[in-house]
Amino acid sequence: MKEKPRRKFVGTGLKIVILIVILAVAAFVGLNEFYINILWFREVGYLQVFLKSLTTQLTMGVPLFLVLFLILSVYYKLLTRSGGKTNLVEAEGSKKRFVRGKLPYLLSAGVSLFSSILITSDLWYKWLEFRNSVPFNEADPIFGRDVSFYVFRLPFYQGLLSVGYTLLFILAASTVLYSFLVIAVKNREVKQIDLQGIQVKGFFSQLWSTFRVQLSIFAAVFFVMLAMSMYLKRFTYLYDASGIVYGATYTDAHILIPFYLIMAGLCLLAALSTLYFGLTKKIKPFLITAAVLIVVNLGGVLVGGIVQNYVVSPNEYSKESEYIGYHIENTQKAYNINDVEVKEYDVQEDITSADIMNNLTTINNIPVNDYLPAIDTYNSIQGIRPYYQFTDVDVDRYYLNGTYTEVFISAREMNNSLLDSSAQTWINLHLKYTHGFGVVVSPVNAVTATGQPVLISQDIPAKTSYPNLSVDQERIYFGEMTDTYAVVNTKTNEFDYPSGDDNMENQYEGTAGIPLTFFNRISFSMSNATLKFLLSSDVTNDSKIIINRNVMQRVEKIAPFLTYDDDPYLVSADGKLYWIIDALTTTDKYPYSEPTSDGYNYIRNSVKIVIDAYNGDVTYYLVDPTDPIAASYAKIYPDLFRSFDEMPTEIKAHLRYSEDLFSVQAQMYATYHMSNTTVFYNKEDVWNIATQYYQTSNQASSVNPTYLIMKLPDRQEEFLLIIPYTPQNKDNMVGWMAGVCDGDDYGKLIVYKFGKSNLVYGPMQIEQRIDQDTTISPQLTLLSQQGSTVLRGNLMTIPIGDSILYIEPIYVKSSGSDSSIPEAKKVIVGYADKLVMSDTIDEALSQIFNLDEGSTTGSASGGSGSSGSSSDGTAAELSAQALDLYNKAIAASSAGDWTNYGIYLQQLGDVLAQLQALQ
Repeated sequence: MKEKPRRKFVGTGLKIVILIVILAVAAFVGLNEFYINILWFREVGYLQVFLKSLTTQLTMGVPLFLVLFLILSVYYKLLTRSGGKTNLVEAEGSKKRFVRGKLPYLLSAGVSLFSSILITSDLWYKWLEFRNSVPFNEADPIFGRDVSFYVFRLPFYQGLLSVGYTLLFILAASTVLYSFLVIAVKNREVKQIDLQGIQVKGFFSQLWSTFRVQLSIFAAVFFVMLAMSMYLKRFTYLYDASGIVYGATYTDAHILIPFYLIMAGLCLLAALSTLYFGLTKKIKPFLITAAVLIVVNLGGVLVGGIVQNYVVSPNEYSKESEYIGYHIENTQKAYNINDVEVKEYDVQEDITSADIMNNLTTINNIPVNDYLPAIDTYNSIQGIRPYYQFTDVDVDRYYLNGTYTEVFISAREMNNSLLDSSAQTWINLHLKYTHGFGVVVSPVNAVTATGQPVLISQDIPAKTSYPNLSVDQERIYFGEMTDTYAVVNTKTNEFDYPSGDDNMENQYEGTAGIPLTFFNRISFSMSNATLKFLLSSDVTNDSKIIINRNVMQRVEKIAPFLTYDDDPYLVSADGKLYWIIDALTTTDKYPYSEPTSDGYNYIRNSVKIVIDAYNGDVTYYLVDPTDPIAASYAKIYPDLFRSFDEMPTEIKAHLRYSEDLFSVQAQMYATYHMSNTTVFYNKEDVWNIATQYYQTSNQASSVNPTYLIMKLPDRQEEFLLIIPYTPQNKDNMVGWMAGVCDGDDYGKLIVYKFGKSNLVYGPMQIEQRIDQDTTISPQLTLLSQQGSTVLRGNLMTIPIGDSILYIEPIYVKSSGSDSSIPEAKKVIVGYADKLVMSDTIDEALSQIFNLDEGSTTGSASGGSGSSGSSSDGTAAELSAQALDLYNKAIAASSAGDWTNYGIYLQQLGDVLAQLQALQ
């Protein structure tokens, strides 16, 4: 008789133990990722950034929970006593004692916990922005408030109200539920806690009679919050998209904004009448207030529609011109296009040989290579092994033997997913094939005799004759495609690079990685669902795991509140390889500013991020402290940003204007260069980004922003990002925009506008002329025969003096194989009414301007031209020219520049022939 209770107790105890074990495992798994994040953020030096979320939520949540628990405990206790004198206090029975004793505290704890979590998770970041907001020192034109109110404060107020509505609903619902329990106890229905046995009408009657004051207080609080919502609603019209322009228009400013202020006052009156009704049971004041609210609401909508249709629409410009002006001005400020330097560019067709010689830096850096053919070439001739891959080609500039030269640079990354499937073991994927190796560099203006890029840094280890391209640490552990973790310092040596028939190996000596202690091995085993960390004999206590190696994922994890340019670019500086990423600050709350297709209506490139490709060190530099959003982030995260002055000079020399930012600004400027409200209203001078035929497509596509080294009128040679404009629905060019990447003018925007009296061909018109040219078109057709495909490169508009050159490289690729290497075969040069297709830019320029062949020479690395030589002269002069050409040929050979090498040899032969003739 006594065994059954024992067995029952044992069974219950076992179930409790199993439940405790399951909960413990679940809790450990849930905390494991948090623990790994702690380890990683501590490794990269941004633990305080990661903990900011937790500490802020705890700082907000714990006091909030305690205050709510205290208030709600008292509140639910009062509800218990207000359930009637029928002996809730005196009633007997465990359920009655539970309702009377523990339930108020349990319910208070549950509601308080849920509410505090809800408030902190939704508001913690808005609270930080609210507390650390930095003024824009720019006032909106309607309310006169600083823009920071809309960007930082208004979202917090709106979030607070949203949470308030939710909490009010929870409190009201819990009150009704708790009241039901109280009334159920009173009516002796505790055995079945539902409405069975209780008449619904009778229940609500009891509920109202017993808890009338509480419910009326809830309703009054609702109306107070509704009044606050109406008050804040007025400000949102400053980024409303329903009018003729983005922002408040005439009807909004004169009807709807005052209307919502009236509605806010009526809601406060409704709150008072509701409270009065709950206290006195006199419903007439409440009904009158409710009726007035409904009538005024309908009246406001009706009056707004009447004014818009019968006052504004017939006189739209006169009524809206003021608000159009606000819209233009604020959009220009938000996209930082209000200070664009505009210059008139009176195009003349008067280029001379002197103009060519005065613009040699521009001409010698005209790209005859395009990044798409270049990436195919790199992968074909520099991939070395199947697991090496070049994913992107970046444009940069370097001084090569003192010559400012634009180059392509690309990282040879490790893509171990390209290993043979049988070789994709855990050891190979994570311990053996861990890193890429080296970079490939080629000038954008040079091609070999076979039409491929001239490589001035190539192979493994890299070979280069230029000291500033020499890299001491070529191993790439962090890149654009390093998506797997790596375990280093194991008993297994890492594959380093192939050397002949053998493979070189090494051990990682960098600073990155989390130590794989026994506990950490357990943690990473759980995180990656593998026991290899625990069972592998290759992993020791000296081993480290490197995670989050993709540079984009790395920065996004550290600072998810920033927006990032999606094109990291590689830099060789001071013997190391670095990635640079442009970080953007954005908001969608800038008053009167037109939003982009991505939804934001303010943008700045205020942060530059530098990542060591070997060690993974991530450094955020605040390059624009005048940006209020970035300055607010700096206050929130004081350990995140470094001063721009701390950036090494070698890296500063390679900063570029953000292409994403430039594209947005260029698109906005196409419309918002019109500052005159009449012109803007009539859309008289809308521009478009110029179009072209690109690659194999005969469909028009927008010209991409292009990085070029060039000499603008009245400026020195510099690295620029440019894009051309055409009028809306037309193909002639009206101007182009340049973003300066160099020197003290870094970040400056310059727009050159063409005079309206002269026709300036746009890129698409040049494309159409190419197709119609009776000389060029047949040659392109001939090139595309016999299994080849002709690819058109980016058509560039190059200013020379007061004129424009149009240059488009032509590539040929075998159409029978996707792995074939595109070859640069021809260059088309356009000037005025002339079009020439030739093997080199120099030859084309010589034909157009009747120059001596090779007179437009560039540097030894410049494949666009050749060294100049005189057709006659004394023996001494010719001997000096011969020696100069010989030295240039040797330099070109050392650089691998076989195009210029051949040109110099040909010119050397001409000079030697002249010397022989003199003899």
